Amino acid sequence: MGPETTIRTGEKLTSLVVEGGHRLAGRVDVEGNKNSALPLLAACLLTEEPCVLNNVPRIQDVQVMADLLAGLGADLSGVGTSTLRVRCARVVGEEPDRRLVGRLRGSVLLCGPLLARRGRVHLAPPGGDFPARRTLSVHLQALEAMGADLKVEQGYVKAAAIHGLKGAHITFPKVSVGATENLMMAATLAKGTTIIENAAREPEVVDLAKYLNQMGAKITGAGSTTIQIEGVEKLNGTHYAILPDRIETGTYLVAAAITRGRVKLKDTDANQLEAVLLKLEEAGAKIEIGEDWISLDMEGRRPKAVNIRTAPYPAFPTDMQAQFTALNSIADGQATIVETVFENRFMHVQEMQRMGANLQIEGNTVVCKGQEKLTAAPVMATDLRASACLVLAALVAEGETQVERIYHIDRGYECIEEKLQQLGARIRRIPTQARVASNG
Repeated sequence: MGPETTIRTGEKLTSLVVEGGHRLAGRVDVEGNKNSALPLLAACLLTEEPCVLNNVPRIQDVQVMADLLAGLGADLSGVGTSTLRVRCARVVGEEPDRRLVGRLRGSVLLCGPLLARRGRVHLAPPGGDFPARRTLSVHLQALEAMGADLKVEQGYVKAAAIHGLKGAHITFPKVSVGATENLMMAATLAKGTTIIENAAREPEVVDLAKYLNQMGAKITGAGSTTIQIEGVEKLNGTHYAILPDRIETGTYLVAAAITRGRVKLKDTDANQLEAVLLKLEEAGAKIEIGEDWISLDMEGRRPKAVNIRTAPYPAFPTDMQAQFTALNSIADGQATIVETVFENRFMHVQEMQRMGANLQIEGNTVVCKGQEKLTAAPVMATDLRASACLVLAALVAEGETQVERIYHIDRGYECIEEKLQQLGARIRRIPTQARVASNG
């Protein structure tokens, strides 16, 4: 996985075949944070000067955001590598490519920067995972409070702030990471001071604030529920390293736990994953941490079932819910997983039932009764984290499991099968038309 790694499009190779029953052991290097890279790339629109980003994850979502910026006039180099140079000396138009917007939920993050830089934005309905197709009202109401004129027609957003955005005191009705990031970016070039109450506290929000401040913004309070942004005349270019991906870290930790193995994660930050690590310890894992690494050892033991309740940071992250559903499916005991952040985020449960998992959905809760084993079956990924869940389940299922529509996983995990192979997994990528025999 060197600097020339190709970002997979998912158009030709879209299935993974996993032979279960192999204990994982070894080391994984963690990539840059997907959910941080996208707003940082969007923020490049706020300055005419070049911005250089290091530790960029080489994944589909980053490719799509880069293509969106290019369509708006940005000059980019290093796309498909871990170092990306972006210069938005000129921004042409206010309407990002509709086809690309429909592939990326994170395209909504272009609204704030385009309004601040161009005074207009016309955005088609953003795409992305099914569970993330939720209302944009939190974003739009906040931008309106800053002086934007808004129209929404059949999902298309038209917004204008011809005379510029103005600072405002905004209280979000619910915590929203994307809305917090959008407003932070918009407010950097607004006239006056903006205060965001009930702001998201996620590490990705803090990362964006650090990045913007390094560009010359005046932002305080990031990481708390109240963020203050004092508008400035202009922002400068900068050179910045994206923080490690905490969800990738958590996914590989669960991969080791579910197979009763051991793993060491390098280039990561345990401070951002406290809630997940506590649950892994509760499941019986031995956890050790260092300045930039985390190790997990299940010592050959079957995990214990653990109760999970998702909530905004610093509570247990919704993006780790599916992975723990896989763990609980083979764990010793019974547990519940309560999803409070997203609706419709249990699409993976039906697929896991095909593998013999004893899982029952009751409203926003999954009741998990741990099984001694799962059985291979053909399954289909429905979103990014669901695809990770199915791969994890396949690692412990008897036989060969084929996970289809794996293009979902390429949106957020760089070379997942290669990293799992390094740990001893028997996993390969095949053309989607191919079929393998299974025990299901």
